[in-house]
Amino acid sequence: MELSLENIGLRLSGKTILDDVSFTVGDGQFMSILGESGAGKSTTLKVISGLILQDSGRVLFDGCCVDDMPTHKRDIAIVFQDIRLFPNMDVAQNVAFPLKMRKVAKAERMRVAEEMLEAVQLGGYGSRRTYELSGGQQQRVALARALAAKPRALLLDEPFSGLDEQLREEMRKLVSSLHERFNITSLMVTHDPDEALTMSDSIVFMRDGKLVQVGTPRDMLLHPAHKAVKACFGEASAIEGSVEAGVFTSGKLVIPAPDVVDGAAVLVRAPDTPPFVHSL
Repeated sequence: MELSLENIGLRLSGKTILDDVSFTVGDGQFMSILGESGAGKSTTLKVISGLILQDSGRVLFDGCCVDDMPTHKRDIAIVFQDIRLFPNMDVAQNVAFPLKMRKVAKAERMRVAEEMLEAVQLGGYGSRRTYELSGGQQQRVALARALAAKPRALLLDEPFSGLDEQLREEMRKLVSSLHERFNITSLMVTHDPDEALTMSDSIVFMRDGKLVQVGTPRDMLLHPAHKAVKACFGEASAIEGSVEAGVFTSGKLVIPAPDVVDGAAVLVRAPDTPPFVHSL
């Protein structure tokens, strides 16, 4: 599904939250929304889902306006950073819940729940209680639940923010693999520039409710259009990847590395210094 915002404007309590926001997530694409706290990132997801109705502009799914469509009929799924699993249900019941709301027969929804748990590497966990799981496992259950109803689009609101770095990396890889497997249009809010660079087909950078730049990971890293974008992607960081035929690749990030030998490599960023690739 192609997901588009056209000139979205929103004011809450007399304050402008979103100001003329327009962008498109192509069918099957993975896009990240990046920016500081208060930039309007999570609010943008809520407008897309119908949890908040904008004051101006339109939300389009495959070119059709859905502004009058309630959240439960938009056929999208949201994974929040606070997970929101049901403690009174076991893991399988949590995953199957969207199908229960659609009145799918119990046997079928349990079959789908087990299939989705296998997809997120939690096969055999269906009978466990959610409070028996680790934070990373709970996040996997939330992903399985989101995918169980086969939504047309998946919205992710800082889904890895409560995890330690090792778990974050595992979840990044899992989400990327699920995106590829199910070919689902995905939009993720994040504060992490490395996350956005390596997971995304394209990135939206927002600041003070406005869209500052939209581009590929390469564009955002090498050709920032605003000082805020440059500062965000200029923070000290090292991204592991590999070089082949003068090109560095790490996930979705692909940039030239003409003087680097083939093999394992790392992209190094530092404040006020152009990014460079170094072989390992």
